[in-house]
Amino acid sequence: MPFIGNQPALSFTSFAKQDFSTSATTSYTLDNPVANANELALFINFVRQEPTTSYSASGTTLTLTSATASSDDMYCVYLGKAVQTVNPPNASVGLSQLTASGTKDATTFLRGDNTFAVAGGTNSPYFFTHKSSNQSVNDDTTAKVTFDASTFHSSSSVFDNTNDRFTVTSAGVYQLNAKATLESSGGGRFYSIELRIYKNGSQITGNVFHDRDDTNQDLIEQFTLSESTLVNASVNDYFEIFVYGDTESGDAWTINGSSTYLTTFSGYKLIG
Repeated sequence: MPFIGNQPALSFTSFAKQDFSTSATTSYTLDNPVANANELALFINFVRQEPTTSYSASGTTLTLTSATASSDDMYCVYLGKAVQTVNPPNASVGLSQLTASGTKDATTFLRGDNTFAVAGGTNSPYFFTHKSSNQSVNDDTTAKVTFDASTFHSSSSVFDNTNDRFTVTSAGVYQLNAKATLESSGGGRFYSIELRIYKNGSQITGNVFHDRDDTNQDLIEQFTLSESTLVNASVNDYFEIFVYGDTESGDAWTINGSSTYLTTFSGYKLIG
């Protein structure tokens, strides 16, 4: 007669056994609680003892009628506690049998902590912002660059266009990139310009250009500086871009904000 339904897995039943370290005593502790002596098969020197006559048992307490010697061999088999093991058939365990947390699909894998994760991770959070209008700065002055146009980002709260800063929401190592194009006014040239990246109000890196020959070089009226760095950041750390300019004329100069994105700030978290 054919079998109808799922093929049952093979199961095997064995009885739990406990070996004792003997001494001159009548009292021993069982690994598993029992209701009475009849749930145990007790052997002393390989001879089975009669329940209730040679020993009594209740809970995890085993009491012998006569004390053992330290040289005796004693063990018991728990007749009331059978241990069943099951070997599932090949290919019988699927996703529906797993209790792992997370999303299980073709893009994820099961980790050792019993959670589903996406392979490789993502460089998030990330942002890219730029200037869309010129910013005037007084000569021989350090100024924070304002960014009024966020081109793209991992979420709307990543870059703060009100305070012109990137604030970390997820601790880790970040790649930060800055670029600024400076233009002098009145036909003068720059003696010195600097692009700086600040962390929590203090400079951590920068790029500098100095005109070392004030008389023979052509006038440098526009110059672009770039700077990149890796930084280990904690939650609530913030980063800003500053520039400095010193011109021949002493007039105010400009941070370029044309539509070709000549002044930008971007960053992203490295995959850990």
